[in-house]
Amino acid sequence: MTALRPNADGFVEHRGTKINFHVYGESGPTILLLPTWTLVHQRIWKMQVPHLSRHFRVVTYDGPGNGGSDRPLESSWYSQESQIAYALAVLDATGTDKAVVVALSRAANWALELAAEHPSRVHGTVIIGPAISLPPQAARSTNLDMAAHLPQLPPTAVPRLGADPQTHWAKYNWQYWLEHYEDFAWFFLGQCFPEPHSTKPIDDGVAWALETTGAVLVAESRAGRPDEATIRDWCARIGSPLLAVHGTEDRISPLARSELLCELTGGELVTIEGAGHVPQVCDPVRLNLLIGDFAARFRAAGPRRSVWPRWSSRPKRVLYLSSPIGLGHARRDLAITRQLRERHPGVRVDWLTQHPVTRMLADEGERVHPASRLLLSESAHIEDESGEHDLHAFQALRSMDEILMNNFMVFHDLVTEEQYDLVVGDEAWDVDHFLHENPELKRFAYAWLTDFVGFLPMPGDDERAQLVTADYNAEMIERIARFPRLRDRAVFVGDPDDIVPSRFGDDMPFIRDWTESHFSFAGYVTGFDPITSAVRESLRAELGYRPGEPVCVVTVGGSGVGGDLLRRVAAAYPEAARRVPGLRMIIVTGPRIDPSAVPARPGLEVHGYLPGLHRHLAAADLAVVQGGLTTCMELTASNRPFIYVPLRRHFEQNLHVGHRLRRHDAGRRMDYETLDPDTLAEAIAEEIGREVSYRPVTADGADRAAALLAGLL
Repeated sequence: MTALRPNADGFVEHRGTKINFHVYGESGPTILLLPTWTLVHQRIWKMQVPHLSRHFRVVTYDGPGNGGSDRPLESSWYSQESQIAYALAVLDATGTDKAVVVALSRAANWALELAAEHPSRVHGTVIIGPAISLPPQAARSTNLDMAAHLPQLPPTAVPRLGADPQTHWAKYNWQYWLEHYEDFAWFFLGQCFPEPHSTKPIDDGVAWALETTGAVLVAESRAGRPDEATIRDWCARIGSPLLAVHGTEDRISPLARSELLCELTGGELVTIEGAGHVPQVCDPVRLNLLIGDFAARFRAAGPRRSVWPRWSSRPKRVLYLSSPIGLGHARRDLAITRQLRERHPGVRVDWLTQHPVTRMLADEGERVHPASRLLLSESAHIEDESGEHDLHAFQALRSMDEILMNNFMVFHDLVTEEQYDLVVGDEAWDVDHFLHENPELKRFAYAWLTDFVGFLPMPGDDERAQLVTADYNAEMIERIARFPRLRDRAVFVGDPDDIVPSRFGDDMPFIRDWTESHFSFAGYVTGFDPITSAVRESLRAELGYRPGEPVCVVTVGGSGVGGDLLRRVAAAYPEAARRVPGLRMIIVTGPRIDPSAVPARPGLEVHGYLPGLHRHLAAADLAVVQGGLTTCMELTASNRPFIYVPLRRHFEQNLHVGHRLRRHDAGRRMDYETLDPDTLAEAIAEEIGREVSYRPVTADGADRAAALLAGLL
């Protein structure tokens, strides 16, 4: 599934083989992102397409053998001649007279011929890790040149993983591909991504590889490839600009190739220290900027206007990034912002965020920056990843990489064009992650807010899932150790006792110990004053609740994940109403679930987005909710009885939130699997109106958080 839909797509046909192409964006010049080796398809460019297509027109296509294209088993369909024909056919079909051609690895052969033999179609060329016949004498024993000489090695001679890494290249042979294709894919993609903490790129690459077969790879590898003399001839005749990008740790193709290529063409070389063969995946920000700057050379010149304010004409400005997954972050961020304005009257706050947060902010009269419309939806992704009351939250975040990449690039463009004194990221995973990867891009004070620290595996996760989770934690710890001052403030929304008593992973620090060393604590931020019993009665009257009327409010927060729970509670309403005479049940679907998705029942009220929902929760005799932190803590602060049903496999709701609620002795947990109508109705009857006395929730969290931020202004 792609995060960005193409403006157009279709097929071209050459000698009976169909080639699938996509077009993104509208403004020129056009960038043609060539396919690479048949092992993967055009999704190898997923970290580039959203950003580049905002500034340029981008064309991608799948070469034969993978993706949406045909998978012929005759080698001639993979020949150099055929590959050039496919590229030209795609340019013609998309109405592209001339393009900036970008090539990775194997595709460098096609890009060089296009630039030399079809110069009228090429503005310039960007080549990444070229796998070409230059210079053969510099090839390492662990690259394709060595491996290509082993087509007849029998599988019995191939070592298993764990032996000498040098000998693993024996797997690069046709017979092994036919008999052990998946194992080869895991090996080869591991060589492509030698960078630490590259589990996600390897997982993606293997998944794409499994969309084709070893037989296809064999057919492709039987096709002839340009020799050194041909490559040198093309280089001598290329008259357009060329940029080569190469990682120093490339295990597939030696850096010497790009060095010689640039000598022969007069091209520019950018070397990325520590990078492997596919830097546009592991260092996407740097590659996006390099490709974008190169392509901008060919943009039609026109009048440019810009404004640069002197220091004395710059009011204090804050850019606030509030997580759009639900509405809880926005509620606390608004409370913090109000307190920040008390300390810095006249400060201007711009919000960079998404629906449903934008709706709440608009209701509050806040300024949502127009760049917010360029963000790709994190909420929609979370909804797509969910099942029936089920969301593997860590995997959902992990698979959101291209969305986070796009959204960081939107942020980067914004802070490059405009001046901000302070950037506040409330669980803005994109900004925190990519700023630590590219610390030189920081030009403002930066504060990070979160209400949990540490990804945790869920019971039932297999060994690899546990290792991957720990690896993400290790990467975070290492980055902060390397750049400890990138976060000018790290604010934990809560108290030290709210932190789970777990480690980041085996033989890793305890989460609480590490957090206490790296964060300041604001206490919990509710965004409202505690509601006393006396105030509650007047609030009930204001909201239209009759004296003595038992009121149950059902909500799943601001995300679109929760419709199954709402329907299950609605199904229990008749039996609950029988057990609780006069029961008034109000179901709030929120801004992302259509109220019609909950079947209508006599006596049951269903609302969509309900402003001031926390007031209804504070006035209710019972709430039935999901396991989100904000709603549960609002109910805890208001001392209201509630039943919470965490999403299955959601580590934050089950482990982090569950820990806080146990600390406050708050709420009654129920599991979705046990939630039949009779069981739920019985629980409602037992809990509604019950007197509770939870551990108090701090009331000054917003003020404390604002005090921590105010010093940065």
